[in-house]
Order: sequence, then C-alpha cells, then structure tokens
Amino acid sequence: MKTIKSTLCLWAVLGCVACSPSHETMQKGLYEPTWESLSQYGEAPEWFQDAKFGIWAHWGPQCQPEQGDWYARNMYNEGSRQYKWHVEHYGHPSESGFKEIIHSWKGDKWNPDSLLALYKKAGAKYFFAMGNHHDNFDLWDSKYQSWNSVNMGPRKDILAGWEKAARANGLRFGVSIHAAHAWTWMETAQRSDKQGEKAGVPYDGRLTKEDGKGTWWEGYDPQELYAQNHPLSEGSEDIHRIHSQWAWENGAALPSVEYCRSFFDRTVDMINKYRPDMVYYDDTSAPLWPASDYGLQTVAHLYNKSLKEHDGKNEAVVFAKILTEQQKECLVWDVEKGVPDRMQEKPWQTCTCLGNWHYDRHKYETNGYKSAAMVVGMLVDIISKNGNLLLSVPMRGDGSIDEKEKAILEGIASWMEVNSEGVYGTRPWHVFGEGPVAEDQNPLKGQGFNEGKHRAYTAEDIRFVAKEDVIYAHVMAWPENREVLVKSLSAGNHWDDGIVSRVELLGHGSPLEYSQQGDGLVVHLPEEKPNPISLTLKISTTR
Repeated sequence: MKTIKSTLCLWAVLGCVACSPSHETMQKGLYEPTWESLSQYGEAPEWFQDAKFGIWAHWGPQCQPEQGDWYARNMYNEGSRQYKWHVEHYGHPSESGFKEIIHSWKGDKWNPDSLLALYKKAGAKYFFAMGNHHDNFDLWDSKYQSWNSVNMGPRKDILAGWEKAARANGLRFGVSIHAAHAWTWMETAQRSDKQGEKAGVPYDGRLTKEDGKGTWWEGYDPQELYAQNHPLSEGSEDIHRIHSQWAWENGAALPSVEYCRSFFDRTVDMINKYRPDMVYYDDTSAPLWPASDYGLQTVAHLYNKSLKEHDGKNEAVVFAKILTEQQKECLVWDVEKGVPDRMQEKPWQTCTCLGNWHYDRHKYETNGYKSAAMVVGMLVDIISKNGNLLLSVPMRGDGSIDEKEKAILEGIASWMEVNSEGVYGTRPWHVFGEGPVAEDQNPLKGQGFNEGKHRAYTAEDIRFVAKEDVIYAHVMAWPENREVLVKSLSAGNHWDDGIVSRVELLGHGSPLEYSQQGDGLVVHLPEEKPNPISLTLKISTTR
C-alpha cells in the first residue's frame, strides 16, 4: 500500500492516540487501524441490506447564501459567480469572509421532527445528517473545534436535534464527515484579488486570533477554522486542481500531525456523543490516507464500539469512495452521483441529491430538481445491482425545504405506498435487468458522476430483485398495449427458480393472466395503473 513516510502519522512514529490523556482514545478490540485488520469487516450488516433507501440533510452554513455547492471555497475565487455574489451581499472577502457567512446563519425555521416525519413517509429507512463539510465547521457541541454550531450561527446542537428526531421515527442514524480536506480545500482563502482597487489585499484566510480584537469573533482563532497556516499545494491557483489531489497526491500540501490528530479527536468525539449507526467519509479510501492513519483509527474505533455494544456483532457501516477491491472488504463503497453498470458482489450505495448538495436558489427557480420518477428509476436500478440509494434533499439556510421538494417527496411516498414490498428486504436476482438501457451500458470507467447519461426508460426496461420464492420485476414504464414481455423468464430458462405459479401487480387486487413462452413470460396488465411512475410485477414460483 502506498505510504508517505515523511508525514504518515503511524503508531511507531507518534505513538497511539490512546496513549495521550489530552485526546480521545480509540476503542480497543478486534479491529486495528490497518487495511488488513479492517478487512475482517467483510460486508454491510443485514439491516443495511434490507433498508435500501435513506435521506440526507446536507445542511450547514454554506446553505445560507443559497448559491450552491462549494461556496466557502469558490467565494474566494476572484471573478466567479459566487465571488461576485458574495462581494455584492456580504462585502469583499478581505473584510468579510466565510466566517461572516457562519455569523449570519441562524437556521430559525429548522424543525427536525417534521422533516423526519416527512422523510419516513417518503420511504426512508435511514437518515444522514452532515457533521461538518470541507469548510471545517462542526455542526455539534464539539469539544475540539470551537467554530461550531453551538458557539455561533444557530447556537444549536444540530446533530443532537437530528439524532433525536431520527430515533423517534425509528430510522437508523448516520453522520457524514467531510472535514479532512479543509487543509487544501480552503486554500483559496489565502489568495487576494489580482485586479481592481483591492488588488494584492489578502483575503481573510491568514487571519489570527490576535486580529479579532473588537470584532464579533473576538477570542476565536480563524486558523482553527480555515487551517491555512501552511504553504499552498502545487497548482493551487487552478481552482480545479484539487480534484486530482483528493487522495493527497499530485502535489497536494500534506496535512500536519496536529491537523490529523484534531480530525481524529473531533470525529471520535462525535461518534461517542451521538452513537451513529453509519459514518460517511467524503474521501478516497479513508480520511487523510495515505498521509495519515488517523482516519483508519476512526473506522477501527466505530467498529470496535459496535462490537462492544452489540454482543460481538458489528452492526456499523462506514462509507468511502473510489475503493480498491481490498478496501471494499473494509468499507462500503459509495458512488457519488452515479451507478455502476453491473451487479456488485458486495452491498454498496449511491449518494445523490435532488438539486445541488448545498441549496441553490437557481435550481429552484429553473425547476432543476430531479423528479420523483427519476428518483424512483434510480432506486430500482440501484437495488437490482445490490445497492442502496441515499438521497439528499437540499435545505435552505433557514432550515426549511421548499414546496417543490415537498411535492417530489410526496410523489416518492405515493410510489412507495404501492411498491415498497418490491424494495425493502429484497436481494439481487440472477441478473439485474433486461432491456435497451441494460444492453447499452458499458463497463464503468469511473466511480461516479455518470447518473442520467442513459437513454429514457421504456416498458422493455425491467429490473429484478428477489425475496424468498418471489421475483419482483420492476417495469420502468407502463406499456401502451398493456402487455409486458419478461424475456429473462422464458420457458426453459436456465435459472433454478422453479415454475411461475402466480403473477400479481402490486397495488392491484387480483392475479394477472400470463403465459410462459419460448421468448419470455407474457403478462397482461389491467387498464388501471396503480401508480403513474412505474409498476412492479410480483412473480411467485414453485419448485
């Protein structure tokens, strides 16, 4: 495994975190912070494989401007849309930086109980809250990060509110952690304008605690938030260069030992306080790897804690991105805004959002959200390939969601009310599907960002899942002639599922007429559609 010897925070170099009384300690147990030891994980627990669908509140101070993703980085990119908006509404970033966005964020319409009730109605079996983003601001009563939502902004323990509401609604609770990359992500705050009357005047990214006298942030150190007391990464002037440096390579400025240790302390503090069933890391392989093993220590901590709390059974789930086959033995693979083209041996997850990750008023005004039908189509395709779908519903800065998002969630809820039997508790069948889209798909070149690039689904596009002796055939569109041909269930097919003995349409009260022929199973549909989005055939077999 690739290592960076000069900065790798290994036990042999620094000693185990557990040895220092001034820091959090890693839970001891079966798992150690090595890929070899973590490979004992194997695959996600049954509860996760049964759940299939979760909803995510990707909510923090960057939602306050309602200007879309990566605001805290791009507001320091001179000439960009978000830079111009920030200058107009908050002032020049040399005087009014991201810390002022935090100060203006109040979240005064946030009602976690009503939101979780709606998410449960829409069919979510688990819920994710954001614990921090690349902006490095903790959304809980953080022991190790004074820039947090209790000390400033909403002055509320956001994670505590989310956790309470999720548990009250019977949903598994997860927290997403993104702060490992603040070190490089916030480098734009070290810049200054190259043109105009403010040319050469540094932005606020290098301010110190001493600079805060007489300000609203007096007593707080901006370097604890921005983490910019270090040289820039190679090519940092290129706003897009960070994408090739996400795995701490290609000239990325490597994080200090103190930064890595702080990440560990903060994350373990969160795990111990809010007891998440799941932790999502927005990282390649593991947080800080291979620059440090502190990220692996947070994984081992959660796994060992789960073993201790569940009578020796590991019920925890940890997600990360762009995993090797070895790493997929240790963690659950998350695919951002994309779907693999084939069934996966191990359970995995797609994460996506209705609009942008952070609330974007332009998406709202131009009707840029995914429709309920698009979300359902993704969900069905994903579960047929052994995956789960985690859907982010963008939240306004005030803590509310808009009426268009509510309507989409109601549409998903209506579909789930009819078809959920063919979702929860199912497992992949022999093949994930058939039809034009399945036949079109090429081997996945990347590990995400390919959603919506296939042709429109038709009634020939079918996705399969199974539960005991029942096959669920999700037909992605209603056929105009009210006849479905399931080619994979032709007479004499080589699957060992027995003989088709009954075919039903979920949401329709009576069995359907069918015939098993040489070219497939022909099913005759009723005139009335149980739901306008798509339909699910429940196919029973006997051996």
